[in-house]
Amino acid sequence: MVNAGAMSGSGNLMDFLDEPFPDVGTYEDFHTIDWLREKSRDTDRHRKITSKSKESIWEFIKSLLDAWSGWVVMLLIGLLAGTLAGVIDLAVDWMTDLKEGVCLSAFWYSHEQCCWTSNETTFEDRDKCPLWQKWSELLVNQSEICLFWMFHGASAYILNYLMYILWALLFAFLAVSLVRVFAPYACGSGIPEIKTILSGFIIRGYLGKWTLLIKTVTLVLVVSSGLSLGKEGPLVHVACCCGNFFSSLFSKYSKNEGKRREVLSAAAAAGVSVAFGAPIGGVLFSLEEVSYYFPLKTLWRSFFAALVAAFTLRSINPFGNSRLVLFYVEYHTPWYMAELFPFILLGVFGGLWGTLFIRCNIAWCRRRKTTRLGKYPVLEVIVVTAITAIIAYPNPYTRQSTSELISELFNDCGALESSQLCDYINDPNMTRPVDDIPDRPAGVGVYTAMWQLALALIFKIVVTIFTFGMKIPSGLFIPSMAVGAIAGRMVGIGVEQLAYHHHDWIIFRNWCRPGADCVTPGLYAMVGAAACLGGVTRMTVSLVVIMFELTGGLEYIVPLMAAAVTSKWVADAFGKEGIYEAHIHLNGYPFLDVKDEFTHRTLATDVMRPRRGEPPLSVLTQDSMTVEDVETLIKETDYNGFPVVVSRDSERLIGFAQRRELILAIKNARQRQEGIVSNSIMYFTEEPPELPANSPHPLKLRRILNLSPFTVTDHTPMETVVDIFRKLGLRQCLVTRSGRLLGIITKKDVLRHMAQMANQDPESIMFN
Repeated sequence: MVNAGAMSGSGNLMDFLDEPFPDVGTYEDFHTIDWLREKSRDTDRHRKITSKSKESIWEFIKSLLDAWSGWVVMLLIGLLAGTLAGVIDLAVDWMTDLKEGVCLSAFWYSHEQCCWTSNETTFEDRDKCPLWQKWSELLVNQSEICLFWMFHGASAYILNYLMYILWALLFAFLAVSLVRVFAPYACGSGIPEIKTILSGFIIRGYLGKWTLLIKTVTLVLVVSSGLSLGKEGPLVHVACCCGNFFSSLFSKYSKNEGKRREVLSAAAAAGVSVAFGAPIGGVLFSLEEVSYYFPLKTLWRSFFAALVAAFTLRSINPFGNSRLVLFYVEYHTPWYMAELFPFILLGVFGGLWGTLFIRCNIAWCRRRKTTRLGKYPVLEVIVVTAITAIIAYPNPYTRQSTSELISELFNDCGALESSQLCDYINDPNMTRPVDDIPDRPAGVGVYTAMWQLALALIFKIVVTIFTFGMKIPSGLFIPSMAVGAIAGRMVGIGVEQLAYHHHDWIIFRNWCRPGADCVTPGLYAMVGAAACLGGVTRMTVSLVVIMFELTGGLEYIVPLMAAAVTSKWVADAFGKEGIYEAHIHLNGYPFLDVKDEFTHRTLATDVMRPRRGEPPLSVLTQDSMTVEDVETLIKETDYNGFPVVVSRDSERLIGFAQRRELILAIKNARQRQEGIVSNSIMYFTEEPPELPANSPHPLKLRRILNLSPFTVTDHTPMETVVDIFRKLGLRQCLVTRSGRLLGIITKKDVLRHMAQMANQDPESIMFN
């Protein structure tokens, strides 16, 4: 037995680790956080601040600063996200036009900005002004040799065609090179990874400063290149990078992974707010689609962050129309009940398109991951860009940017519209007001637009499948909306002409009289866009809100709801997964979706480890293992933690110790405590064990022990276990019988069991 003096001295040394030491409570890369533990740590921190605030004025001020730090972070996120979105919009507008020509008065002006100040611009030729020159005109004017005749007609067209392709290839090459060299995590949409991170997974560097910078720059390049992708999904990633950066400035969030994810949920809302100009839709998107844990406090702060971001973007006014979005429209005609049928048909089309896209895109991405194709990401981007540019240029509806295409398809045909979609045959005797133009027979321009739109629809459907998932920033919202808007506009024109030529049919008789404006093709485009976006992402409530905020079409909520619900029903009939969940499973991330249902009659004992024939569970005893024993156990295994029991004979559970914290504690004790050697006994009890007089100092590690690990009995139904993991965000769960430890179930075990029950490959779950 050690004497009193030795006990006293060793007691001082053993209590040394009761103080915090560096990196305790942190997690390794590609591991899952423990939500319950993070919540408990934040509660302790808050209780400590509250008690200290009563001691002095300074501590009270510090408590107020701590309380307001969340709102400060939201303000900063909104300001930065709004600013970046405005800069991206302005840069994309300029660089997209750069592929076709340049402004002579100021090269940084886009086509529209260049012609604003021109006195020679007329309404009929609003895009033609001397200050803006196409590349063929510019190259001829700068040439000293008289080759002017070569660049008229076909030759000028070919030169402009080649310049368009070269600029597109340059932008795409720069983008993929920057991503590959400086920030590999800047590729893709980012939403699948954001969903996984918000569920508690750690991906170091995914929300880092380099990723933020490179994604912002390359996003401008890839959208300007004319590829079939959008900036809306990547803007969510950009906003979350902003949220992660500002979280690191406040210890309240930087030292607690659970609190950090509350900030990231709000940042995702700000990202959608600036992507679509839809602050309320952004909050609902974060709640419905990406967030795993969304308390009421986060709802308020998300609303504030989305508000600040939208206000910042509105102040920048990137579209020059004093609105947050490019798609704002004003329709002058109500919708009629009979139109619900074509709206529902568009919903069916959206669901089928969503299913087709998900299956084809996942098959292509899987082929990319498992074949040599994945080794040449730069070549893949160059080839897809070249094919896209070559096919897109001849068709005016694919040559323009996708956002401009959607804006044109949404537009209502007023008296001042010059688009060929509005080339109707006018009645010279018409005396109706300008803003109430009746339905008219389609002219040559409309029929030309119809077959061009049909070709554009096929092109968009095919090329988007191969574009999404390449090693560049690539959003899916805008391409999906474009597919739906094209289909919707075509259906709308068809219904409009049917109503005009057959207004005496019983279906049109009550609401479509001759000389009346009864069908709005732009509305069909809006409904089709919502249907296709819903079919791909399986969004419902947030989708409808985003659409009416996006377009200002508050009166048309019912058609949007009908199309969105139909789209989801049709798509769910072929598979429950949206595109983001499909990519999460493709990458093997440990994401436990709250939408998944588990109905199989299995028990915890069927899933827990160790299973029959496997070695016994690796455990620590509370007061009989040396430092060397524990270090050997850590070296020989790769488990994330170890249950602590009274002894190997009783197997009665005491608590759970994390692997990382054991390593840090032992390393820290060896450096800072005298007398800690390999033979030192480690104990997790309050009082040290009885040791011989000449024994080395023992090491007390009770502070790192989780004394309340979550446990279930071996006969607990797996349906209940899955629900517990999903709702509490558990990292692992211990299985006991009458207080005796039997095994352990990790989140990875749950996911693999669910995959096995669904007849899928359980080995596809790759991370811890």
